[in-house]
Amino acid sequence: MCEETCAAHYAERQGRPSIPPGVYFRMLVVGYLEGIGSERGIAWRCAESLSLREFLGYELDENPPDHSTVSRTRRRLPVECHEAVFARVLELLEESGLLSGKTLGVDATTLEGNAAMRSIVRRDTGEGYQLFLEGLAEASGIETPSRADLAKLDRKRPKKGSNDDWGHPHDPDARITRITRMKDGRTRMGHKLEQAVDMSSGAVCGVTVQPTTGGDSRSLPKTLEEARRQLERLGLGAREVVCDKGYHSNATVKHLAGLGVRGYVSEPNRGRRSWKRDRAAQKPTYANRRRIRGERGKGLLRACGEKLERAFAHLLTTGGMRRTHLRGHENIRKRLLVHAAGFNLALLMRSRFGYGTPRSLQGRSPSTLQTGALAAVFSALFRPKSHVPGQPGAAWARISPQRGPGPVGATIRRHFAKIIFRAPRRRFATDC
Repeated sequence: MCEETCAAHYAERQGRPSIPPGVYFRMLVVGYLEGIGSERGIAWRCAESLSLREFLGYELDENPPDHSTVSRTRRRLPVECHEAVFARVLELLEESGLLSGKTLGVDATTLEGNAAMRSIVRRDTGEGYQLFLEGLAEASGIETPSRADLAKLDRKRPKKGSNDDWGHPHDPDARITRITRMKDGRTRMGHKLEQAVDMSSGAVCGVTVQPTTGGDSRSLPKTLEEARRQLERLGLGAREVVCDKGYHSNATVKHLAGLGVRGYVSEPNRGRRSWKRDRAAQKPTYANRRRIRGERGKGLLRACGEKLERAFAHLLTTGGMRRTHLRGHENIRKRLLVHAAGFNLALLMRSRFGYGTPRSLQGRSPSTLQTGALAAVFSALFRPKSHVPGQPGAAWARISPQRGPGPVGATIRRHFAKIIFRAPRRRFATDC
């Protein structure tokens, strides 16, 4: 499936052969399962593990792709190819009856960007922060300012970290945010990850990466539109949206009412409100307040802590993407789409296996664990019906659903045991 989507981005005969799309996407899935955020770490892990070499289709005398090849492939493949893999996994969930799409929960979190605060520059002049402070000191009459003088001069200056004035020269999409402060008080540059989750199954239906400025109410329409687009492809439609109190605003309730969906947005205590300036928001606000006070509304708001935070924990904490190693919203979203596809694939495998705890694996034979079923899912995702021109067909997908228990089956079962069966957060020993 993904080979046909990526075929237009591969040349018939030009330069040395690049890695097949199936190998590229499998390596990104390995990064999610192993909790490796950097592509350099993914390439190293795939090169040193014998079972992962076999999973990718490389023999002992063949070298798996290095990190530069993976990075170049990621840059050249558009985000639509990554969306195709994500959409295919959602289609598998819908075919298995696991995806409802009726009620969506939306939440956002902050990713630490790959941009240092010491490298920010003025948007108007391009000068660095240190030179800017020295210019302020010279204008105030200090000829040779020391570091203490510059710190004292900068301490009480208003709006000294404004995103309107400062930016990073190598990552224009990163924004200065105080949400990602370190324990010593330092402020980092970051991005906002916002996702929409199906409240019935916990599957991720939409992923967007946006600037941290503007608040949650401004980023909600884009994420909701992305999730609704993915669901409409499958013939599903969202009729309810659940959000926390950070999303509550007049614009949010009016937007949800205009889409024709019922909103369950937790409302902060604002006291008595006046509707003279915005009469159109009064009726949807009262309707939302009535819904969240009902039994169904209370149940949905309680379920947000389970469904939404669990997805964030798997994608960012155990998935290794809390701190990004990429720059630009498009590049970050490519990795997160494959991470979300791996998370949804784990939900599918949990239903296929039929077990719910790590100890359920003890004493089970490989046939009982349905290694072939998992291999069939990978083949459905990454095995081509016809290979891409200019690429050897055998290198596209060398894993077969009929393959018996062996290093590949053991590795797949072990990887998915961490995600599917909610295993403890620990690193497994190297299996080479």
